[in-house]
Amino acid sequence: MYLEHLSLTDFRSYAQVDLALGPGVTVLVGYNGIGKTNLMEAIGYLATLSSHRVSSDAPLLRFGTERALVRARLVRGSQTTVLELEINASRANRGRINRSNPVRARDILGICQTVLFAPEDLALVKGDPSNRRRFLDELLASLIPRHAATRSDYDRVLKQRNALLKSARAGKFTAAHESTLDVWDQHMARAGAELLHARLELVERLRPHLSRAYAELTDASKHADATYRSTLQNQMDDDGVPAGSVQQAPGGGSSAAQDDLRLLSVEQLMERYIQAFAESRKKELERGISLVGPHRDELELTLGQAPAKGYASHGETWSMCLSLRLASYYVMLDDARTGGSAPILILDDVFAELDVQRRRKLAAIVAGAEQVLVTAAVDADIPDELSGRRVKVIPGGIDEQ
Repeated sequence: MYLEHLSLTDFRSYAQVDLALGPGVTVLVGYNGIGKTNLMEAIGYLATLSSHRVSSDAPLLRFGTERALVRARLVRGSQTTVLELEINASRANRGRINRSNPVRARDILGICQTVLFAPEDLALVKGDPSNRRRFLDELLASLIPRHAATRSDYDRVLKQRNALLKSARAGKFTAAHESTLDVWDQHMARAGAELLHARLELVERLRPHLSRAYAELTDASKHADATYRSTLQNQMDDDGVPAGSVQQAPGGGSSAAQDDLRLLSVEQLMERYIQAFAESRKKELERGISLVGPHRDELELTLGQAPAKGYASHGETWSMCLSLRLASYYVMLDDARTGGSAPILILDDVFAELDVQRRRKLAAIVAGAEQVLVTAAVDADIPDELSGRRVKVIPGGIDEQ
Protein backbone atom coordinates (compact mmCIF):
# COMPACT_ATOMS: atom_id res chain seq x y z
CA MET A 1 0.00 0.00 0.00
CA TYR A 2 1.18 3.52 -0.71
CA LEU A 3 -0.17 7.05 -0.50
CA GLU A 4 -0.62 8.58 -3.94
CA HIS A 5 -1.97 11.99 -3.00
CA LEU A 6 -2.42 14.05 0.18
CA SER A 7 -4.55 17.17 0.49
CA LEU A 8 -4.90 19.31 3.62
CA THR A 9 -7.32 22.15 4.30
CA ASP A 10 -6.89 24.31 7.42
CA PHE A 11 -4.66 21.70 9.03
CA ARG A 12 -2.00 23.20 11.30
CA SER A 13 -0.08 25.85 9.30
CA TYR A 14 -1.68 25.00 5.95
CA ALA A 15 -4.70 26.81 4.57
CA GLN A 16 -4.48 24.47 1.58
CA VAL A 17 -1.75 22.16 0.36
CA ASP A 18 -1.59 19.27 -2.10
CA LEU A 19 1.22 16.74 -2.21
CA ALA A 20 1.65 14.11 -4.93
CA LEU A 21 3.46 10.99 -3.77
CA GLY A 22 4.38 7.57 -5.08
CA PRO A 23 5.92 4.26 -4.06
CA GLY A 24 9.52 4.08 -2.93
CA VAL A 25 11.40 6.77 -1.02
CA THR A 26 10.29 10.41 -0.91
CA VAL A 27 12.31 12.92 1.12
CA LEU A 28 10.71 16.21 2.15
CA VAL A 29 13.41 18.82 2.74
CA GLY A 30 12.95 22.21 4.37
CA TYR A 31 14.29 24.20 7.26
CA ASN A 32 12.96 23.60 10.77
CA GLY A 33 9.54 25.07 11.49
CA ILE A 34 8.50 25.16 7.83
CA GLY A 35 5.72 22.56 8.15
CA LYS A 36 7.28 19.23 7.15
CA THR A 37 6.12 17.52 10.33
CA ASN A 38 2.59 18.87 9.84
CA LEU A 39 2.33 16.84 6.64
CA MET A 40 3.57 13.66 8.31
CA GLU A 41 1.34 14.28 11.33
CA ALA A 42 -1.73 14.44 9.08
CA ILE A 43 -0.91 11.06 7.53
CA GLY A 44 -0.30 9.53 10.94
CA TYR A 45 -3.56 10.99 12.23
CA LEU A 46 -5.44 9.44 9.32
CA ALA A 47 -4.08 6.06 10.37
CA THR A 48 -4.48 6.25 14.15
CA LEU A 49 -6.90 9.14 14.83
CA SER A 50 -4.32 10.64 17.13
CA SER A 51 -1.30 12.90 16.87
CA HIS A 52 2.21 11.91 17.88
CA ARG A 53 2.79 15.51 19.02
CA VAL A 54 -0.29 16.63 20.99
CA SER A 55 -2.97 14.91 23.06
CA SER A 56 -5.97 16.90 21.81
CA ASP A 57 -7.31 17.85 18.38
CA ALA A 58 -7.52 21.61 18.94
CA PRO A 59 -3.92 22.41 17.86
CA LEU A 60 -4.49 20.53 14.59
CA LEU A 61 -6.92 23.17 13.35
CA ARG A 62 -5.40 26.22 11.71
CA PHE A 63 -5.78 29.11 14.15
CA GLY A 64 -9.16 30.80 13.86
CA THR A 65 -10.85 27.94 11.98
CA GLU A 66 -13.52 25.49 13.14
CA ARG A 67 -12.55 22.43 11.14
CA ALA A 68 -9.70 20.83 9.24
CA LEU A 69 -9.87 18.38 6.34
CA VAL A 70 -7.40 15.60 5.55
CA ARG A 71 -7.88 13.83 2.21
CA ALA A 72 -5.77 10.95 0.96
CA ARG A 73 -5.77 8.66 -2.05
CA LEU A 74 -4.35 5.24 -1.22
CA VAL A 75 -3.31 2.54 -3.68
CA ARG A 76 -3.23 -1.14 -2.77
CA GLY A 77 -2.51 -3.35 -5.75
CA SER A 78 -5.11 -2.43 -8.38
CA GLN A 79 -7.48 -0.90 -5.82
CA THR A 80 -7.66 2.83 -5.06
CA THR A 81 -9.33 4.17 -1.92
CA VAL A 82 -10.07 7.79 -1.13
CA LEU A 83 -10.24 8.68 2.55
CA GLU A 84 -11.49 11.96 3.96
CA LEU A 85 -11.32 12.97 7.60
CA GLU A 86 -13.03 16.04 9.01
CA ILE A 87 -11.57 17.24 12.31
CA ASN A 88 -14.01 19.50 14.13
CA ALA A 89 -13.60 21.93 17.00
CA SER A 90 -17.10 21.66 18.45
CA ARG A 91 -18.53 18.33 17.31
CA ALA A 92 -17.47 14.75 16.66
CA ASN A 93 -14.97 14.12 13.88
CA ARG A 94 -16.32 12.43 10.76
CA GLY A 95 -14.87 10.35 7.97
CA ARG A 96 -15.72 9.38 4.40
CA ILE A 97 -14.62 6.37 2.38
CA ASN A 98 -14.66 6.80 -1.41
CA ARG A 99 -16.85 9.89 -1.05
CA SER A 100 -19.70 7.92 0.53
CA ASN A 101 -21.96 9.25 3.26
CA PRO A 102 -20.17 10.42 6.41
CA VAL A 103 -19.26 7.75 8.96
CA ARG A 104 -17.79 7.83 12.45
CA ALA A 105 -14.12 8.73 12.36
CA ARG A 106 -13.11 5.41 13.88
CA ASP A 107 -14.82 3.56 11.01
CA ILE A 108 -11.87 4.44 8.76
CA LEU A 109 -9.30 2.85 11.09
CA GLY A 110 -7.26 0.09 9.51
CA ILE A 111 -7.54 1.37 5.93
CA CYS A 112 -4.44 3.56 6.05
CA GLN A 113 -1.66 1.90 8.04
CA THR A 114 1.50 3.72 9.03
CA VAL A 115 4.51 3.30 11.26
CA LEU A 116 5.79 6.71 12.29
CA PHE A 117 9.26 7.30 13.72
CA ALA A 118 9.76 10.68 15.41
CA PRO A 119 11.93 12.38 18.05
CA GLU A 120 8.93 12.19 20.39
CA ASP A 121 9.48 8.41 20.48
CA LEU A 122 12.04 8.88 23.25
CA ALA A 123 9.02 8.99 25.56
CA LEU A 124 8.38 5.32 24.76
CA VAL A 125 11.37 4.49 26.94
CA LYS A 126 11.97 7.56 29.10
CA GLY A 127 8.35 8.60 29.64
CA ASP A 128 5.69 7.34 32.01
CA PRO A 129 3.73 4.09 31.41
CA SER A 130 0.89 5.89 29.60
CA ASN A 131 3.19 6.37 26.58
CA ARG A 132 3.80 2.65 26.30
CA ARG A 133 0.11 1.80 26.83
CA ARG A 134 -0.77 4.22 24.06
CA PHE A 135 1.79 2.59 21.78
CA LEU A 136 0.14 -0.80 22.31
CA ASP A 137 -3.41 0.49 21.89
CA GLU A 138 -2.68 2.41 18.70
CA LEU A 139 -1.02 -0.64 17.19
CA LEU A 140 -3.96 -2.80 18.27
CA ALA A 141 -6.44 -0.45 16.60
CA SER A 142 -4.39 -0.48 13.39
CA LEU A 143 -4.22 -4.27 13.29
CA ILE A 144 -7.74 -4.98 14.59
CA PRO A 145 -9.88 -1.81 14.26
CA ARG A 146 -12.62 -3.08 16.57
CA HIS A 147 -10.19 -2.68 19.48
CA ALA A 148 -10.52 1.08 19.11
CA ALA A 149 -14.06 0.57 20.42
CA THR A 150 -12.72 -1.75 23.13
CA ARG A 151 -10.46 1.00 24.44
CA SER A 152 -13.16 3.64 24.05
CA ASP A 153 -15.64 1.52 26.02
CA TYR A 154 -13.09 0.94 28.76
CA ASP A 155 -12.28 4.65 29.04
CA ARG A 156 -15.99 5.51 29.27
CA VAL A 157 -16.61 2.98 32.05
CA LEU A 158 -13.45 4.03 33.89
CA LYS A 159 -14.58 7.66 33.84
CA GLN A 160 -18.00 6.75 35.28
CA ARG A 161 -16.51 4.48 37.92
CA ASN A 162 -13.97 7.10 39.00
CA ALA A 163 -16.74 9.70 39.28
CA LEU A 164 -18.67 7.37 41.58
CA LEU A 165 -15.61 6.63 43.72
CA LYS A 166 -14.86 10.34 44.00
CA SER A 167 -18.47 11.04 44.98
CA ALA A 168 -18.40 8.28 47.59
CA ARG A 169 -15.13 9.62 48.98
CA ALA A 170 -16.61 13.10 49.38
CA GLY A 171 -19.61 11.86 51.34
CA LYS A 172 -20.79 8.81 53.16
CA PHE A 173 -20.61 5.52 51.30
CA THR A 174 -24.23 4.40 51.17
CA ALA A 175 -25.94 1.21 50.11
CA ALA A 176 -26.92 3.01 46.89
CA HIS A 177 -23.27 3.77 46.18
CA GLU A 178 -22.34 0.15 46.80
CA SER A 179 -24.96 -1.33 44.48
CA THR A 180 -24.10 1.15 41.72
CA LEU A 181 -20.39 0.42 42.13
CA ASP A 182 -21.11 -3.31 41.80
CA VAL A 183 -22.73 -2.62 38.42
CA TRP A 184 -19.79 -0.54 37.20
CA ASP A 185 -17.42 -3.24 38.44
CA GLN A 186 -19.10 -5.70 36.08
CA HIS A 187 -18.87 -3.32 33.12
CA MET A 188 -15.26 -2.41 33.83
CA ALA A 189 -14.26 -6.04 34.36
CA ARG A 190 -15.67 -7.00 30.95
CA ALA A 191 -14.09 -4.08 29.06
CA GLY A 192 -10.83 -4.42 30.97
CA ALA A 193 -10.59 -8.16 30.34
CA GLU A 194 -11.06 -7.69 26.60
CA LEU A 195 -8.42 -4.96 26.47
CA LEU A 196 -5.94 -6.90 28.63
CA HIS A 197 -6.40 -10.08 26.60
CA ALA A 198 -5.72 -8.19 23.35
CA ARG A 199 -2.65 -6.43 24.78
CA LEU A 200 -1.16 -9.68 26.07
CA GLU A 201 -1.51 -11.32 22.67
CA LEU A 202 0.03 -8.29 20.96
CA VAL A 203 3.04 -8.19 23.29
CA GLU A 204 3.77 -11.83 22.53
CA ARG A 205 3.71 -11.00 18.82
CA LEU A 206 6.00 -8.02 19.36
CA ARG A 207 8.66 -9.62 21.55
CA PRO A 208 10.58 -11.66 18.93
CA HIS A 209 10.46 -8.76 16.48
CA LEU A 210 11.71 -6.34 19.16
CA SER A 211 14.68 -8.60 19.85
CA ARG A 212 15.40 -8.94 16.13
CA ALA A 213 15.13 -5.20 15.43
CA TYR A 214 17.43 -4.25 18.31
CA ALA A 215 20.03 -6.74 17.11
CA GLU A 216 19.80 -5.28 13.58
CA LEU A 217 20.37 -1.73 14.83
CA THR A 218 23.20 -2.49 17.26
CA ASP A 219 26.09 -4.87 17.77
CA ALA A 220 23.64 -7.31 19.41
CA SER A 221 25.61 -7.35 22.66
CA LYS A 222 22.38 -6.97 24.67
CA HIS A 223 19.03 -8.70 24.34
CA ALA A 224 15.98 -6.43 24.10
CA ASP A 225 12.70 -7.66 25.54
CA ALA A 226 9.32 -6.49 26.78
CA THR A 227 7.16 -7.77 29.63
CA TYR A 228 3.57 -6.78 30.28
CA ARG A 229 2.95 -5.96 33.96
CA SER A 230 -0.70 -6.13 34.97
CA THR A 231 -2.34 -4.86 38.15
CA LEU A 232 -3.91 -8.33 38.32
CA GLN A 233 -0.49 -9.71 39.18
CA ASN A 234 -0.13 -7.59 42.33
CA GLN A 235 3.13 -6.35 40.86
CA MET A 236 2.16 -2.69 40.68
CA ASP A 237 2.15 -0.17 43.50
CA ASP A 238 -0.56 2.47 43.97
CA ASP A 239 1.08 4.78 41.44
CA GLY A 240 1.24 2.17 38.68
CA VAL A 241 4.96 1.50 39.06
CA PRO A 242 6.23 -2.09 38.81
CA ALA A 243 6.88 -3.48 42.27
CA GLY A 244 10.24 -5.21 42.46
CA SER A 245 12.64 -6.11 39.72
CA VAL A 246 12.03 -8.00 36.50
CA GLN A 247 11.63 -11.74 37.13
CA GLN A 248 12.50 -13.79 34.10
CA ALA A 249 11.78 -17.43 33.55
CA PRO A 250 14.58 -19.78 32.50
CA GLY A 251 15.67 -19.08 28.95
CA GLY A 252 14.96 -15.35 29.18
CA GLY A 253 11.18 -15.64 28.86
CA SER A 254 8.53 -13.79 30.81
CA SER A 255 7.61 -14.49 34.44
CA ALA A 256 5.36 -17.30 35.60
CA ALA A 257 2.68 -14.81 36.61
CA GLN A 258 2.76 -13.39 33.11
CA ASP A 259 2.47 -16.88 31.61
CA ASP A 260 -0.60 -17.56 33.77
CA LEU A 261 -2.39 -14.44 32.49
CA ARG A 262 -1.63 -15.30 28.87
CA LEU A 263 -3.33 -18.64 29.29
CA LEU A 264 -6.57 -17.16 30.61
CA SER A 265 -9.65 -16.47 28.49
CA VAL A 266 -11.48 -13.15 28.49
CA GLU A 267 -14.08 -14.65 30.84
CA GLN A 268 -11.41 -15.85 33.26
CA LEU A 269 -9.69 -12.46 33.21
CA MET A 270 -13.05 -10.85 33.91
CA GLU A 271 -13.45 -13.04 37.01
CA ARG A 272 -9.96 -12.02 38.14
CA TYR A 273 -10.89 -8.35 37.80
CA ILE A 274 -14.10 -8.79 39.81
CA GLN A 275 -12.08 -10.37 42.59
CA ALA A 276 -9.39 -7.67 42.40
CA PHE A 277 -11.99 -4.89 42.58
CA ALA A 278 -13.45 -6.42 45.72
CA GLU A 279 -10.04 -6.72 47.35
CA SER A 280 -9.07 -3.15 46.52
CA ARG A 281 -12.42 -1.49 47.23
CA LYS A 282 -11.47 -0.05 50.62
CA LYS A 283 -8.32 1.55 49.24
CA GLU A 284 -10.12 2.81 46.14
CA LEU A 285 -12.82 4.44 48.27
CA GLU A 286 -10.13 6.10 50.39
CA ARG A 287 -8.37 7.53 47.34
CA GLY A 288 -11.39 8.11 45.11
CA ILE A 289 -9.86 6.49 42.01
CA SER A 290 -9.71 3.08 40.32
CA LEU A 291 -6.46 1.35 41.26
CA VAL A 292 -6.88 -1.86 39.27
CA GLY A 293 -7.21 -2.18 35.50
CA PRO A 294 -5.40 -1.84 32.16
CA HIS A 295 -5.20 1.94 32.65
CA ARG A 296 -2.52 1.32 35.31
CA ASP A 297 -0.60 -1.48 33.59
CA GLU A 298 2.96 -1.20 32.34
CA LEU A 299 4.93 -2.47 29.37
CA GLU A 300 8.35 -2.93 30.91
CA LEU A 301 11.25 -2.74 28.45
CA THR A 302 14.53 -4.44 29.30
CA LEU A 303 18.05 -4.51 27.90
CA GLY A 304 19.95 -7.50 29.17
CA GLN A 305 18.96 -7.88 32.81
CA ALA A 306 18.20 -4.20 33.47
CA PRO A 307 15.15 -2.03 32.76
CA ALA A 308 15.76 0.24 29.77
CA LYS A 309 14.26 3.20 31.60
CA GLY A 310 16.87 4.73 33.83
CA TYR A 311 19.65 2.30 32.86
CA ALA A 312 20.02 2.57 29.08
CA SER A 313 22.49 5.07 27.62
CA HIS A 314 21.22 7.73 25.23
CA GLY A 315 22.25 5.64 22.24
CA GLU A 316 20.67 2.50 23.70
CA THR A 317 17.48 4.43 24.44
CA TRP A 318 17.26 5.58 20.84
CA SER A 319 17.91 2.07 19.60
CA MET A 320 15.15 0.70 21.83
CA CYS A 321 12.68 3.34 20.60
CA LEU A 322 13.52 2.60 16.97
CA SER A 323 13.28 -1.13 17.67
CA LEU A 324 9.76 -0.76 19.07
CA ARG A 325 8.65 0.99 15.90
CA LEU A 326 10.42 -1.56 13.71
CA ALA A 327 8.80 -4.37 15.70
CA SER A 328 5.37 -2.89 15.01
CA TYR A 329 6.33 -2.66 11.32
CA TYR A 330 7.32 -6.34 11.28
CA VAL A 331 4.04 -7.32 12.99
CA MET A 332 2.12 -5.42 10.30
CA LEU A 333 4.14 -7.17 7.62
CA ASP A 334 3.13 -10.49 9.16
CA ASP A 335 -0.49 -9.42 8.72
CA ALA A 336 0.17 -8.23 5.17
CA ARG A 337 1.26 -11.74 4.23
CA THR A 338 -2.19 -13.01 5.24
CA GLY A 339 -4.23 -10.39 3.40
CA GLY A 340 -3.43 -7.13 5.18
CA SER A 341 -1.56 -4.12 3.87
CA ALA A 342 2.11 -3.30 4.29
CA PRO A 343 2.30 -0.03 6.23
CA ILE A 344 3.65 3.29 5.03
CA LEU A 345 6.88 4.13 6.86
CA ILE A 346 7.28 7.71 8.05
CA LEU A 347 10.60 8.95 9.44
CA ASP A 348 10.07 12.46 10.72
CA ASP A 349 13.34 14.29 11.50
CA VAL A 350 14.77 11.08 12.94
CA PHE A 351 18.12 10.96 11.18
CA ALA A 352 19.28 14.26 12.67
CA GLU A 353 19.04 12.60 16.10
CA LEU A 354 21.15 9.55 15.21
CA ASP A 355 24.85 8.88 14.83
CA VAL A 356 26.18 7.83 11.43
CA GLN A 357 26.18 4.11 12.22
CA ARG A 358 22.54 4.04 13.37
CA ARG A 359 21.51 6.22 10.41
CA ARG A 360 22.92 3.72 7.94
CA LYS A 361 21.54 0.67 9.70
CA LEU A 362 18.04 2.13 10.00
CA ALA A 363 18.10 3.33 6.39
CA ALA A 364 19.19 -0.09 5.14
CA ILE A 365 16.34 -1.77 7.05
CA VAL A 366 13.54 0.49 5.82
CA ALA A 367 14.75 1.17 2.27
CA GLY A 368 12.92 -1.83 0.85
CA ALA A 369 9.49 -0.84 2.15
CA GLU A 370 6.78 -0.14 -0.41
CA GLN A 371 6.64 3.52 0.60
CA VAL A 372 9.00 5.49 2.83
CA LEU A 373 8.40 9.16 3.64
CA VAL A 374 11.28 11.03 5.23
CA THR A 375 11.64 14.60 6.47
CA ALA A 376 14.94 16.41 6.98
CA ALA A 377 16.18 19.96 7.38
CA VAL A 378 19.07 19.37 4.97
CA ASP A 379 19.96 16.71 2.43
CA ALA A 380 23.12 15.88 4.36
CA ASP A 381 21.02 14.26 7.09
CA ILE A 382 19.75 11.57 4.70
CA PRO A 383 21.88 8.42 4.31
CA ASP A 384 22.82 7.35 0.81
CA GLU A 385 20.75 4.19 1.28
CA LEU A 386 17.60 6.33 1.04
CA SER A 387 18.12 7.85 -2.35
CA GLY A 388 14.83 8.82 -3.92
CA ARG A 389 12.61 11.69 -4.92
CA ARG A 390 13.25 15.02 -3.19
CA VAL A 391 10.43 17.47 -2.42
CA LYS A 392 11.14 20.98 -1.16
CA VAL A 393 8.78 22.30 1.52
CA ILE A 394 8.34 26.08 1.56
CA PRO A 395 6.22 28.36 3.77
CA GLY A 396 2.59 27.43 3.25
CA GLY A 397 3.13 24.77 0.62
CA ILE A 398 5.30 22.68 -1.69
CA ASP A 399 7.85 23.80 -4.29
CA GLU A 400 7.19 21.50 -7.27
CA GLN A 401 10.27 22.66 -9.18
